[in-house]
Amino acid sequence: MKSMSVRNWPVKKTSVEPRCGEDGAHPGQGLEVDHWLAALPQSAGILSYEPDGLSVVAGNDRFMKRLDLYRERTSGNEGNDQGWFDRVAAFIDSGQESIGFETRRDGNLGPEYFMCTLGRLPSGETDAPLILLTVTDRTTERAIEKNLRRELLSDGLTALPNRTGFGEEIDDRLKNNAWPEHAQFGIIAIDLSRFSRVNESLGPMAGDELLITVAKRLKSSLRQGDVLARIGGNDFAIFARLNNGLSDSLHIVQRIKEAMSSPIRLSGLQIRVDCAIGCALSINLQEDPDDVVRKAQAAVKIAKRSGKVEIYRNGVLKEAQRRFSIESRLRDALAQGGLALAYQPLIHLQTGEITGFEALARWDDEELGRVSPVEFIAVAEESGLITSLGRWAAYEAAQALSRWDAKFGQPLPVGVNVNLSPIQMARDDVASMFEEALRYSGVDGSRLTAEVTESAIVADPDKARKLLFALKDLQMPIAMDDFGTGFSNLASLHSLPIDILKIDRSFVSSMLEDRDKAVIVRTILSLAESLNLRVTAEGIETQDLAHALQKMGCWQGQGYYFARPMSEADAFDYWRARWNFETV
Repeated sequence: MKSMSVRNWPVKKTSVEPRCGEDGAHPGQGLEVDHWLAALPQSAGILSYEPDGLSVVAGNDRFMKRLDLYRERTSGNEGNDQGWFDRVAAFIDSGQESIGFETRRDGNLGPEYFMCTLGRLPSGETDAPLILLTVTDRTTERAIEKNLRRELLSDGLTALPNRTGFGEEIDDRLKNNAWPEHAQFGIIAIDLSRFSRVNESLGPMAGDELLITVAKRLKSSLRQGDVLARIGGNDFAIFARLNNGLSDSLHIVQRIKEAMSSPIRLSGLQIRVDCAIGCALSINLQEDPDDVVRKAQAAVKIAKRSGKVEIYRNGVLKEAQRRFSIESRLRDALAQGGLALAYQPLIHLQTGEITGFEALARWDDEELGRVSPVEFIAVAEESGLITSLGRWAAYEAAQALSRWDAKFGQPLPVGVNVNLSPIQMARDDVASMFEEALRYSGVDGSRLTAEVTESAIVADPDKARKLLFALKDLQMPIAMDDFGTGFSNLASLHSLPIDILKIDRSFVSSMLEDRDKAVIVRTILSLAESLNLRVTAEGIETQDLAHALQKMGCWQGQGYYFARPMSEADAFDYWRARWNFETV
């Protein structure tokens, strides 16, 4: 089949009258086809299709001008004409009433885009099919879309791909690049340590300058074909082709370390930027890149704690996903009252009297089941939920004392110990929290003991000192929890308003078999006596341990030998049943 060149499309005057609608709904009013075409806002023309080519029957001014430009630009290129003929022929054969499609051509100022439609018209005097062709210039819209897409997929500060753009860059390289048979790809996640301090100390503009400088340095460490992206505030990621597996990845890590080794000058200051780096390698080229990115991010979280480069291990991502689930469910539980306090008795070792209870958070979730406090408290500290959790525990413990008093008819001669997280002490107004808890419950401050850890005091001694003295103003006793496992010195211990030392269970539970542990316990008891402090021993599991600590002069103990943590109602019944003070 031979087609006629579009440059030579004959322009014939049509004798076809526009069809009127049924029952004269659209009267022709004597208008010719040219008038109908001229009324259209886009370029429009009527083509006649014959097996040997196309011819123009009619067209508005816009169409005829574009046709002339088309003839000039495609002069000598018969392929363009054949393409149009084939498209119209396919439309005729399809039996469709109309179709739309977009075409692209290279213009003087870059690519041009046109939206075209083909519509079937009734035939004229000849049997040749007539087609209405409309052409709308979409070049401007496509340019706007391209710019918007570029903004959507890139980071405005560093001009690097953002998280979404990073994914598209990876997909493009995996699909369109040639890869050796056993090649892998890897993701290297980079987290800038102490970046928030730069923002706080020097301002956000200095922080932006730091990010731009870091991006340039990281880019200098890349190989050809690697992709660098900024996937978060101070988080970067690198997509790397690995022909030699882990060794290639570690080679890039070494280049990153070298690039970041020299200080960065900001506002006249020399600032050293440390990075936490985590790596994840694909199993094969078919593995979902998003999964590999998540694995690398899980590895970099571990690197932030360990201070070393971490390679993703099987199971880490599942752990991260579980932590995320715990965080999400814990947030709901705190909002909806899904947690409860359990109370473990504190026993006076010389008399057997119940002196108080330690309040311990417990959580049974509908989806996750029973979640260990070790697990959900760690997640709460990492996510910042520890502040809400700590406040809830303090208020609930004070209210429990108030309810016990109401049930007994007078204040019980017992108190409750509430644990304080170091992160809560650093971020929350703890003194105000306890003041409100005591005021709302009507309980005396002497019955609510705050348990703090040595690490909380060591982290910020001045702030801890102010907090502890503020708690003493509320008449609250203060216990140092897990004593012996931290780094407190005797001078700070002597100067702080500490009332009770709690010997960690790691020393108590094995002291009868381990002579060194027994010596440590005796030493702590002797130290406490000299400083006029009372001592609580944790982890008393047997009667022998209880008797041994009683002989050593230990004031108070807790552990499974006496009772496991119990509900609020059971704790009250437990105290009332032992009101006559059993002996140890």
